[in-house]
Amino acid sequence: MGVVDEAEPMKKTMIRVREFDVAGDLRAVEELERLCQVGLSGDQGSDPAADHDGGAEEKKRSGKKKQKKKSGMSLYVEQIGDPFARVRHAPDHVMLVAVYGEEEEVVGVIKACTRMVSRGKKKHSFSSSKQQFVKVACLLGLRVSPSHRRLGIATELVRRAESWCAARGAAYATMATTESNAASLALFAGRFAYAPFRRPVFLGHPVHRHRARVPRAHRVLRLPPPLAAAAYAALLPPSAAEFLPADLPALLNHKLTLGTYLAIERGGPEDPARPPSFAVLSVWDATRSLRLRVGGAPTLLRASLAAARALDRHAPWLQVPSVPDIFRPFGTYLLYGLRMSGPEGPALLRSLCRHAHNVARKNPACAVLAADLGPEDPAAAVVPHWPKFSCDEDVWCIKKLGATADGNAAGDDTEDDWTTSPPPGVLFVDPREF
Repeated sequence: MGVVDEAEPMKKTMIRVREFDVAGDLRAVEELERLCQVGLSGDQGSDPAADHDGGAEEKKRSGKKKQKKKSGMSLYVEQIGDPFARVRHAPDHVMLVAVYGEEEEVVGVIKACTRMVSRGKKKHSFSSSKQQFVKVACLLGLRVSPSHRRLGIATELVRRAESWCAARGAAYATMATTESNAASLALFAGRFAYAPFRRPVFLGHPVHRHRARVPRAHRVLRLPPPLAAAAYAALLPPSAAEFLPADLPALLNHKLTLGTYLAIERGGPEDPARPPSFAVLSVWDATRSLRLRVGGAPTLLRASLAAARALDRHAPWLQVPSVPDIFRPFGTYLLYGLRMSGPEGPALLRSLCRHAHNVARKNPACAVLAADLGPEDPAAAVVPHWPKFSCDEDVWCIKKLGATADGNAAGDDTEDDWTTSPPPGVLFVDPREF
């Protein structure tokens, strides 16, 4: 007969989940983030039985890590500043912590919020325009202390977060991870019945010291927030896009949205019979909430990039396209709401990306421009990007939170199931939740 370890059940009973207290828990949560960040360089998250989160906040990190596996390079992401930064925009948001023992040591954390987003369904599927939006929960930032795994902490945190969101009327719950994060998929898809749903592509491009050239035939205009909201209302109706936030005007007017820009042909199209072309995008300053860093680069690569930067500094007239020092923590600007139309639309969108680059180069903290887009979005084939800064491993998962008597999700009056619906043409990625 084997020996029964009575310590594990006892440890589990000493775990308690409660809401985050800024005064008492902030330092402990920051230390927990640091411990989990360090673990990214190893094989953390490969064992589903470890009850490790690998949750939404690792979606970019481990995605890049997988992308660079052949060269040993990884992209690390660190949240800085306000611990509620990624959920505070939602009216209902919470951070839950798991504490251990009488001293209430913080050993786990998760964030959650609920918000109204579009389902991307045709208008005739709904009895009113309001039903084009549904309340969705977003679970992110799941962390479990490496010294307290295999105790069911991640399971309890997810369960409590789902209950919190369901009590506030959320019909669906979503989370994001990467296909290489076996532990995260085992927890959410296996234990909690989340289904893989959408696979956005992350496209990144370094910010150079020199201005990018915008063709003289293209004119770039900055739209004030009210006009930008009106433009997006016409370009992105809820029936054409998924996860479009109902509070899009507030996002466009947010202090971290640096501007919404429209590109048109100067003087209009040469052929009057040709439809007009235009492109539009918005720029979000993520340098205040995110720090990125590339690790595991070969010494020769680091030296060659440093030499290129030195040459560019001393001989700027050569216009050497030197890459910023990405081996130290750096910031990023996020592009969102990328749309284009007309025969010159792709060229105009590329000009807008160049204009956004020129905006970013004025901020020394910004080293990379990035965008998250649906793989079926035509803009994904147009946005300039470097493979070394890009990733196609992201996986969004979804589940119904509560079913009504007729089998539909609570708060979702439609007969069809969003979790099995085909992807629309546009997948809107809210930069506030990046």
